[in-house]
Amino acid sequence: MYICIDLKSFYASVECVERGLDPMTTKLVVADMSRTEKTICLAITPAMKALGIKNRCRVFEIPDGVDYIAAVPRMQLYIDYAAKIYGIYLKYISKDDIHVYSIDEAFMDITDYLQMYGMTARELGQKIISDIYESLGIRATCGIGTNLYLTKIALDISAKHAADFIGELDEKKYIDTLWDHKPLTDFWRVGPGIASRLASYGIFTMRDIANADEDMLYKLFGIDAELLIDHAWGREPVTMPDIKNYKSETNCLSSGQVLASDYSYEDGKLIVKEMMDLLCLDLVEKGLVTKSLTLHVSYSSRLEVASTHGSINVGDETNADIVLVPAIVRLYEQVVDPHYTIRRVNITCNNVVHEEYRQYNLFTDSDALDRNRKVQEAVIGIKDRYGKNAILKGMNLEEHGTTRERNTQIGGHRSGVKQ
Repeated sequence: MYICIDLKSFYASVECVERGLDPMTTKLVVADMSRTEKTICLAITPAMKALGIKNRCRVFEIPDGVDYIAAVPRMQLYIDYAAKIYGIYLKYISKDDIHVYSIDEAFMDITDYLQMYGMTARELGQKIISDIYESLGIRATCGIGTNLYLTKIALDISAKHAADFIGELDEKKYIDTLWDHKPLTDFWRVGPGIASRLASYGIFTMRDIANADEDMLYKLFGIDAELLIDHAWGREPVTMPDIKNYKSETNCLSSGQVLASDYSYEDGKLIVKEMMDLLCLDLVEKGLVTKSLTLHVSYSSRLEVASTHGSINVGDETNADIVLVPAIVRLYEQVVDPHYTIRRVNITCNNVVHEEYRQYNLFTDSDALDRNRKVQEAVIGIKDRYGKNAILKGMNLEEHGTTRERNTQIGGHRSGVKQ
């Protein structure tokens, strides 16, 4: 037996609580209004949703005449609240039985706790969400299920229509109540693309998927059809121990950003250099090295060509900026069209390993790398002590550089903490 708890309109609720307002009746959006009107609202309160306004809408999509509070994102504050809420979970459930799915959502395996507490799953779920509200003023919804998938569906679909904001499903109830539910996109992992492909074959519900020809589904979706078929019947083989014991075969470290406006080819090259420089410091701090980089660049939405990407091998595993920054610049010059403007950049350090596994070849200038390493460690020490913007490189001061601003953000949004 599992429960999944979701914090309602989390960022917006935190902002309301901080202002002594009721998130259920206050019209508030969390958005950085200093940006363009195309800025995405990170969260809106239930009172805004009641007006038909969609969550994650853009500012210009809010109808004229709606009087609302605009709250500047404060990501560190939301992280602090999330940590306090996780502390509430730990009052009832061991960390070994909790999987944090996102900042505002967590799964818990409560199988061994019901007898201990002498409670039903619904009673335990209600006790936890009541504790969150009484302690912090944040409202939550709860899904209950006999497997992780049903728990998620109980949360996403059933709980929304329940007076107590708690939904509960087993396989039989799922088939009885949701087999004919529309649209399919309400179900976890069924996006618009999958729904559209299914619709072209006359499949619009989970009942339709369950009764469809399996060979046809495998031809359409490959191995992913197995997941789709299992979920159509309310089945899910993955358990909490499976999640806890999972170890990825390969690891990577990545960084990405959506630019505030279209950038020229040269300005885009500056952004790539800045991002790689910060990734190098991140690698050093984590004691990791890489020998392969991947660059993905998305062009302006006004262009017919959507994006470009490529990878480069640098030889030995390293985290030295004197090696990796020039390498990413070479890759940028190889794959990016200088005639196009740029809007999004992603860099990935592939197959990162711990430094103790690094191997030098006979031609490596180890002395130069050691000197560079000492400089990088000194920079990290200064940033840790005095703030990320305490020491900058010349390129960070150029007009179109973004490092100074990104150093004040968390996840691309304002942290609310001065750097």
